[in-house]
Amino acid sequence: MTNLQLINSRLSEFPPLPIKRPLLMIGHGTRDNEGKQALLNFVETYQALDQSRPVLPCFLELTGPTIQEGVDECIRNGYNELSVLPILLFAARHNKFDVTNELDRARAKYPQLKLHYGRHFGITPNIIELWWQRLTELDLPENNPQGISRADTVLLLVGRGSSDPDANSDVYKLARILWEGSGYSTVETCFVGITHPRLEEGFRRARLYQPKRIIVSPYFLFTGVLVKKIFDIALQQQELYPDIYISCLSEMGLHPQLFSVLRTREIETQMGQVQMNCEMCKFRLAAASGDDYHEHHGHHGHHEHHEHHEHHGQEAPHESIDVYADIEKYHQNIWQIP
Repeated sequence: MTNLQLINSRLSEFPPLPIKRPLLMIGHGTRDNEGKQALLNFVETYQALDQSRPVLPCFLELTGPTIQEGVDECIRNGYNELSVLPILLFAARHNKFDVTNELDRARAKYPQLKLHYGRHFGITPNIIELWWQRLTELDLPENNPQGISRADTVLLLVGRGSSDPDANSDVYKLARILWEGSGYSTVETCFVGITHPRLEEGFRRARLYQPKRIIVSPYFLFTGVLVKKIFDIALQQQELYPDIYISCLSEMGLHPQLFSVLRTREIETQMGQVQMNCEMCKFRLAAASGDDYHEHHGHHGHHEHHEHHEHHGQEAPHESIDVYADIEKYHQNIWQIP
C-alpha cells in the first residue's frame, strides 16, 4: 500500500476540527523546484483529507508565494481569522523569530486580522513511529541485500543545522531515542549546514566503529538543495569506502504519521492549547537580560510563546540581505548572537 493510500485509509481516524477556520501552512522555502513542489503537494494532500476549510501554502524565504502574499490571498477571499502552522521540524530561529516577524507585519497591514499561530512538528510518538517504520524497511532483503545485522550498522542522523542550540539539541535527542533498544551499533549525529559537526565528520566518526553498514538518515521533510547535497556526499563516501555498505534514506515526504501530527497541531490552534519551549529560547533570554540584540536584528524584545505568538513593538525595516551568501562568515557571526 502506498503512503497516499495509507493516508486516505486513515481519514476516518482523524479527529474532527472544532472550528472550520482557514489554515495557512508556511514552508521553509527552497530554490530547488522539486523541493518547492514537494511542499505544495504536501499542502494539497492535507487539504484533500478535509475539504471543510481552505488550506493555503506559502513560504518563508527563497521562493513564493511569500507569507505576506499568502495572507493577502486570504484577505481577498474574505478570511480575517486564520490558523497558521509552520511546516518546520524544530523550533529554531525561523520558527521563533522570522515567521513571527512576518506575522506581525501582516497584522500591521490588516488590523482586522486575527492569527492563531501553531507549533512545529517537534518530537512526538508519531514521528518516532514514522522513523521506526522506515528503519525496519531497511532490514528487508531488497534493501539489505548483504543481510548485514544492526549490530554491524551505524545509524547516521543528518539534521539541517541551526543557529539555535535548543533546536540542534533536539536533533541529538531524537537520534538517541531512535537508537535506544534498536540494536544498531551506535548512532552519530551531524548536520549539513550552519553548524557542526558536518556530514563529512559524521561519516568519519561512524567509521571509527568499523561498521559493515552505515544508514544515512536525512532529517528533512522535503527534498531540496541540502537533501541532494547529502545524497552526493553519501555517494562520494561509498566510492571512497567500498567495503562499507552505505544506505541513504530519502526525505520523509507524504507520510501518514506527519499528517496525523499536523492535524493535532491544527486543532491546538483552535483550542488555544499551543505550548512552546521558552526556557531555552536564546531570543527570550536576550530580551530578559536587556541585551540590545533586538535593536540590531529587528527583534521586538517580547518573545511570548502563546496562542497568537505575538511580538509587540515597532516594526523593523525589512532589508533584502542574503545572510547566507558567505556561509562560513554566517556561521561564525551567528554564535555571537545571544
